[in-house]
Amino acid sequence: MSISKEQITAVKGRGFLQNRGTECFSGRVVSVAGQFAPDALRAIADCAEKFGSGKVIFTSRLAAEIVGIPFDNIPQAEAFLAERGLYFGGTGAKVRPITGCKGTTCIYGNIDTQQLAQTIHDKFYIGMRDVKLPHKFKIGVGGCPNSCMKPSLNDVGIEGCKAFSFDATLCRGCKKCAITESCPSKAVSVVDGKAVVDESKCTKCGVCVGKCPFGAAPKEAKSACRIFVGGTWGKKQRMGTLLSGTYTEAEVPEMIEKVMLWFKENAYAKERLGAAIDRIGVAQMEAALATNDLLDRKDEILAKPLLER
Repeated sequence: MSISKEQITAVKGRGFLQNRGTECFSGRVVSVAGQFAPDALRAIADCAEKFGSGKVIFTSRLAAEIVGIPFDNIPQAEAFLAERGLYFGGTGAKVRPITGCKGTTCIYGNIDTQQLAQTIHDKFYIGMRDVKLPHKFKIGVGGCPNSCMKPSLNDVGIEGCKAFSFDATLCRGCKKCAITESCPSKAVSVVDGKAVVDESKCTKCGVCVGKCPFGAAPKEAKSACRIFVGGTWGKKQRMGTLLSGTYTEAEVPEMIEKVMLWFKENAYAKERLGAAIDRIGVAQMEAALATNDLLDRKDEILAKPLLER
């Protein structure tokens, strides 16, 4: 059987990509930040054995990709997993599956990454799956500035941090400063017998919180999120732009929605978010995100056709 380009394109939109040099396909089973229950993993293994080559590869965006599915087996594979609450997808010019690190349980995690990823998945990957965007729109959630999930290389990246404060009046000028010793970013130094924080180097990772025996860095510090926008990797690289300020976990979905609407309204077809930001300007984008105008015009923006060059 010869497979047409139209057939290849059609199944790609459903999450199936042709294996190089064959007429078989790999099907991407979507996860929420890499989470699969034991029953789901068994179902994926069964599907791979019944309809594919028996191999499963986990992708960099945490999908379980079943390899070697013959074209004629694709509908059966879809039906098999759908009966078990799983589905293929993760391609196209729209919101892609959400990635997230294990910050929920990691000792360095400042936020509940898995729960936040679930919220974002439900609102955007599921709730806006029919919204056609100028290009792919990747969202990543990281629990701390260790950046294991590389949030700054996503179209929108969320990074957990600590919104702590430093009280210089409580600093006693210890010969060996516990805050300076613990800071991985070398953002704290002792000047004239007092600890000084260089805000330009501080990533708000929270490692120093509670380290000062005299309370200069209080033991309690609220978790918060930093948001990067416009990051890309691959043939064209761009470090994500760090938005001003920090956000609570509850505020993150609204900010993502504003960014997505700005992208939909301002980017040309086949233009990534980062390229649109560079073309229009960071200041102009941040000014638009600072108000609720984008949210107020949501239906209007989504109804507009994509901009063409």
